[in-house]
Amino acid sequence: MEIKSVGVVGAGQMGNGIAHVMALSGYDVQLNDVNQEALDKALSVIERNLDRQVSREKITQADKEAAMGRVSTTLEISELGQADLVIEAATEREEVKHKIFESLVPHLKPETILTSNTSSISITRLASRTDRPEKFMGFHFMNPVPVMQLVELIRGIATDGDTYDACHAVVEKLGKTAASAEDFPAFIVNRILMPMINEAVYTLYEGVGNVRSIDEAMKLGANHPMGPLELADFIGLDTCLAIMNVLHDGLGDTKYRPCPLLSKYVEAGWLGRKSGRGFYDYRGDTPTPTR
Repeated sequence: MEIKSVGVVGAGQMGNGIAHVMALSGYDVQLNDVNQEALDKALSVIERNLDRQVSREKITQADKEAAMGRVSTTLEISELGQADLVIEAATEREEVKHKIFESLVPHLKPETILTSNTSSISITRLASRTDRPEKFMGFHFMNPVPVMQLVELIRGIATDGDTYDACHAVVEKLGKTAASAEDFPAFIVNRILMPMINEAVYTLYEGVGNVRSIDEAMKLGANHPMGPLELADFIGLDTCLAIMNVLHDGLGDTKYRPCPLLSKYVEAGWLGRKSGRGFYDYRGDTPTPTR
């Protein structure tokens, strides 16, 4: 099927980024959230990011205005039912995702493709709780969505070929590159990235280096654009911990055990940039290491 309209569930950092790139590529987008304030903020973030692209001459003013005109918002998840493709981009908690799909499925057209932007949770398991496991798959964008070029496409055990082909065509229309992944915990990117971040936290926990020396070592010694602890703060320490728990539970290997210090930061509510403190304190003019 040709996809023309897209519903996005969740207006946070990932959801507004997905709405941005979809609208810019010509899709009609409905963005849903349970909070009107989140929807209003998402629209302002999308407009600000489009303005940045205009100022850098990546797009024209006309492109920006057309994209903004294709985005609408709704507090009612049922209004996404007529979309050709729905992308769930809510928080990385499985029980939340199940509740979203349960409330959404009764309103969907029979041909609608249902997807999740999950970064680690089993696609097969999520699909099994819907009425369309053959039309369900993982559609995992990288953060920040307008900048990052990769999309992981993850097939569940029941996902059919037409669904995969339709989603692959969407990725191509977005001008991004698709990486096909099998449905194993955390897929490709986070299966490799999160244990590296977790090991960086262990390196801090054991006193091998401090926050600044660990990040500088990886930036200058491994040519990473961002140090692992800085990157963890950008992603969100709660998200990092959730993915490590999925890896540990799903694969049963002690090498995926989350570092106790990562758990401690999350317990303290120090989740990174979004909460103002993580491995760095962002409340001043410049980020300052917290250890």
